Amino acid sequence: MRVTHVITRLIVGGAQENTVATVLGLQQRPGVNVDLVSGPTHGPEGSLEALLDDRVPPRIEPQLIRPVQPFWDLLALQHLTARFRQTSPDIVHTHSGKAGVLGRIAAARAQVPVVVHTIHGPSFGPFQGRLSNFIFKSAEIRAARATTHFISVADAMTEQYLAAGIGRPEQYSTIRSGFDLSPYQATSNDPELRARLGISPHAFVVGKIARLFKLKGHEDLFAVAAEIIREAPHTQFLLVGDGPWRERFEKQLALRALRSHFAFTGLIPPAEVPRYVGIMNCLVHLSRREGLPRALPQAMAAGKAVVAYDCDGAREVCLPGKTGFLVKPGAHAELIKAVVSLAKSSDLRHQLGENGRHLVREQFDVHHMVDQIHALYQRLLADQGHAPR
Repeated sequence: MRVTHVITRLIVGGAQENTVATVLGLQQRPGVNVDLVSGPTHGPEGSLEALLDDRVPPRIEPQLIRPVQPFWDLLALQHLTARFRQTSPDIVHTHSGKAGVLGRIAAARAQVPVVVHTIHGPSFGPFQGRLSNFIFKSAEIRAARATTHFISVADAMTEQYLAAGIGRPEQYSTIRSGFDLSPYQATSNDPELRARLGISPHAFVVGKIARLFKLKGHEDLFAVAAEIIREAPHTQFLLVGDGPWRERFEKQLALRALRSHFAFTGLIPPAEVPRYVGIMNCLVHLSRREGLPRALPQAMAAGKAVVAYDCDGAREVCLPGKTGFLVKPGAHAELIKAVVSLAKSSDLRHQLGENGRHLVREQFDVHHMVDQIHALYQRLLADQGHAPR
C-alpha cells in the first residue's frame, strides 16, 4: 500500500503533530510505504521536520504556501498533479486548508484511487468575514467532489461540514487525534522548572498551550487575570508556545500591570511539552477556532482539570462537572468563576483530573489512532476494488 500525505507546512501545531504521528506509525506497518509532501516551513512557530529524520523525509513543495496567491497556487496544483502521476500512490491523504484543497484536486486529476482528507479544524465559521467564508466553503465543496472519505478529529467537524453541504454522512469517520500518552502520564511538578520560569513553588499555575496569535484566546485570559488574582492571590499564568504576536501580548500585559504574573516559555519542542504540563494545576483553552484541541487531552492525560470555551469539538472532552468546565465564548464571569473554583479546591482538581485520565486512555492513544486509519485505508481500497501496489 503506497500512501502520500500532503500538508501545507510542518510547524509546531496540533494538525502537524497528528500528521507526523500518523506517517511514522503507518511506516511501521508491514506492506505500507509512506511519503509526506509539505510546503516550506518557516517562522517563529518552529518546525517538526526533524522528527521525521531519515524514516520519512518530507518532500518539500516550494509553491505550496499558506496565503492564497492564485499564481503560486496554480503552480502547486500542477506540481502536485505531476508528482502523483509519477509516484502512483494508492492513497493520497491531505491535511490543512490549502494542501487539503489543492492536494485533493491534484489527486483526482492524477486518478489516484482513494483520496482521504482529515479535518483538523474548520476553514470557515464566525471567526472570519462573509466573503472569506464564501471563498473557503466554495473551495471545500469543490474539493469534496474529489474526496473519497473524510476523517474528522471531532464529531463537531462532521456536523459543521455536512451543514455546509460538504460531502455525505457516509463519507465521514471520526478518529481522535492520538498521541503518546506515556510522557504525560509520567509528569511531575518539577520545582527546578518552576524556579527557572519565575513561578513560586506554592503558586496555583494556570497553563495555556497555544501559538501566540489571533483567535487563540490570549486576550480573554488577560482580561480576566486581574480578577482571578484578586480572588486567588497565589495564581500565576504559564503560556506555552511562541508566535508572531508575542511582543504584542507582552505589551498588553505591561499596560495592565500583569507582566510579572505571566511566564512565557517561548518555542518548546513537542517532546518537552509534558514537563511544562507537569507544573500546571489546570489548563485553560480559549480558542475561537479549533477542531478538537490536542492541548485538552494532553493536559487530561497528566491528570489536570481543564477549562475550555465551548467551541467546535472542545465539549467532546471537556465534560462539565466530569473533566472540567465548559464556558460560553467571551463569558468572562463564567471563566473567572471556573478558574477560581479550581484554585480554591485541590479535591475538585483531583476528581476532574482523574476522570480526564480515564477518558483519554480510552480515546487518544496514538496506536489506536493509527490502527483506525490503517483499517480505514484497507476498507476504502476494497470498496474501490483496488489492489494496493
